[in-house]
Amino acid sequence: MYKKTAHKKSARSITAKNKLAAATLLLTMTVLGTVFGGTTTSQAAQPWMQTEGRTTQPVGHYDFCKQYKKECSQTSRSEAPLQLTQALWNKIVQVNAQVNTAILPRTDMEIWGKEEVWSYPTQYGDCEDYVLLKRRMLINAGFPVNTLLITVVRQSNGEGHAVLTVRTDRGDFILDNLEDSVKNWSQTDYTYLKRQSARHSGQWVDIRHAPEMLMSGIATSALGN
Repeated sequence: MYKKTAHKKSARSITAKNKLAAATLLLTMTVLGTVFGGTTTSQAAQPWMQTEGRTTQPVGHYDFCKQYKKECSQTSRSEAPLQLTQALWNKIVQVNAQVNTAILPRTDMEIWGKEEVWSYPTQYGDCEDYVLLKRRMLINAGFPVNTLLITVVRQSNGEGHAVLTVRTDRGDFILDNLEDSVKNWSQTDYTYLKRQSARHSGQWVDIRHAPEMLMSGIATSALGN
């Protein structure tokens, strides 16, 4: 269901860690000034997503929850966003780059011989697998569960895709296996469809609409198979 845009990566080598470190440092220096300088929230049309009522759970996530029941039964009394600090921002950027570098892209059909298998990747993964691993790593690093939400989007080519939303007091930021930089959701070229509920990790809610400044350039065709 969530097709991954052709995105070839070379085999991992002894220089991979050095490249990752350099990329992470560059991304951190480039984006931190925007986030902590206050321009991200002032320039973004809508720094936070607006959600509506409960909606259907993706089939792949439903099956995933059968295997990982505890991960899909986490509840929170609060929807308070993460209070973003420079140290937490550094961790977000580092985890996004680390997973994008460590995991090689493959479709579910290539890995499992069938569609819609959500799993924790060890070497290969589809977009939702990257999301699951990043989410688990950030939770293990102390991030609140209710601020790390799996999100379903539509790419500009009409294909479905999954990303991780990190809810912060400075806006909703997107961790994406197709992009090493971490951006505010309103600065991406996606149509946002639905995401995990901040109240219950096994439930999903609709996203009201994509940022108005991007709507005219986004395809509205059905989610890809």
